[in-house]
Amino acid sequence: MQRAIGIVCAFVLILTPFSAVAQSLSSEVQSRQAALQSQLNDIENQIAQQQTLLSIAQSQHQTLQSQIDAFDAQIKKTQLQIQAIDLTIEQLSGGITNDNQTLSDLTNQLNAEKESLAQILRQTQVLDSYSAVTVALGAQDVSSFFSDLDAFASIKSAMAASFSTIQQTSSSTSNHETQLEAKLAEEEQLKQVQQLAQQQVKQQENAKRQLLDETKGVEANFQKLIAANQQTAAKIRTELFELAGGGGQIPLPTAIELAKEAGQETGVDPAFILGILKQETNLGANVGQCLLTNSPNVGNGKGKNTGRFIARVMKPSRDVAPFIALTTSLGLDWKGMPVSCPQSTGYGGAMGAAQFIPSTWAAYAPRIAKLAGHPNSPANPWNNLDAFTAVALYMADLGAGAGTYDAERIAALKYFAGGYWSNPAFAFYGDSVMQFTSDFQQEITILNNS
Repeated sequence: MQRAIGIVCAFVLILTPFSAVAQSLSSEVQSRQAALQSQLNDIENQIAQQQTLLSIAQSQHQTLQSQIDAFDAQIKKTQLQIQAIDLTIEQLSGGITNDNQTLSDLTNQLNAEKESLAQILRQTQVLDSYSAVTVALGAQDVSSFFSDLDAFASIKSAMAASFSTIQQTSSSTSNHETQLEAKLAEEEQLKQVQQLAQQQVKQQENAKRQLLDETKGVEANFQKLIAANQQTAAKIRTELFELAGGGGQIPLPTAIELAKEAGQETGVDPAFILGILKQETNLGANVGQCLLTNSPNVGNGKGKNTGRFIARVMKPSRDVAPFIALTTSLGLDWKGMPVSCPQSTGYGGAMGAAQFIPSTWAAYAPRIAKLAGHPNSPANPWNNLDAFTAVALYMADLGAGAGTYDAERIAALKYFAGGYWSNPAFAFYGDSVMQFTSDFQQEITILNNS
């Protein structure tokens, strides 16, 4: 349940100081490490850039998918608008016909009124050619004089009324002409809008047919590039792990600090956590000498150094799938990560300093990641803090949080033998862990007082 205590270059979580590791390596190995690390950095940068582009493409795909839905709605809306325009044009056409008739009637009325006015003016001109004295002297009697005078006044009044009527009719005619021109202009505009709307529908339909296919193609290309680079990066990380020795004992001061941090989060005694890890892997020095190959059968493997075939490296039905899923999520090549070899009976497959089997690690992974401070990234059995946290959590679940000698010893036995923990044959394991615990407690006390 802890990171491969020696993924020195791959995760920059070196279980032993890099200078100490470098001294034990030949110059050729160091050169190879440097070249691989440089290559890994380049590939990881490429992956990051490609992932960004993929995220953009996927974001665009989601946006474009929404846009497709919006297109459907817009097309429907535009089609309804076209129908509304058709109805409006039809209504305008009827109104224009009526307005044309009204305008024609008003024009005829205006012409008639102008003719009437002309006749009145002609009569006025005849009367205006005589003075009142002339009319009076020419009249046969006084009654005729006043009758003619009344006629003159009546003509004048009729002329004024005619002027008023002509003005009103002319104003009405002008207003109807303005309204008619506006309606004609509106009709023309509506027809243009109708044509544009119909063109827009065609354009939206064409865009709708192209968007998703193009975006999916971009996503597929990025995904292929990223997958290829991720495979290369996984192989490089695994080779770097091997060049660094595949692990290494954690320096005691570092181990104590990690145990204290894990203990503070779980309530388990740091010295007891160290005792378990000392018993299991000598604080990360022994993390397994087998590799899973799944050949010729699932669960089969080989010796890491010898290449010799080894059966039952991992239980097929329980641990193979979780192991492959875990290493893939961590960017590692599952065929190159060391695990424990099987004993005379049963299976191997335990990982990292805490020696958790993959299925158990998978069950604890969310809690480990949360307590170790990275809830959004997977727990790593080859990471020191994750390994210590995993042991502390498991021990707490087995009752070690009580802090007594008996509680811790029983928890250690359950860690080792499960339901058979009370078998006297396994007592040595519990006794050994408790002795280590006592030794570590002395070391912690010394360091605290120094």
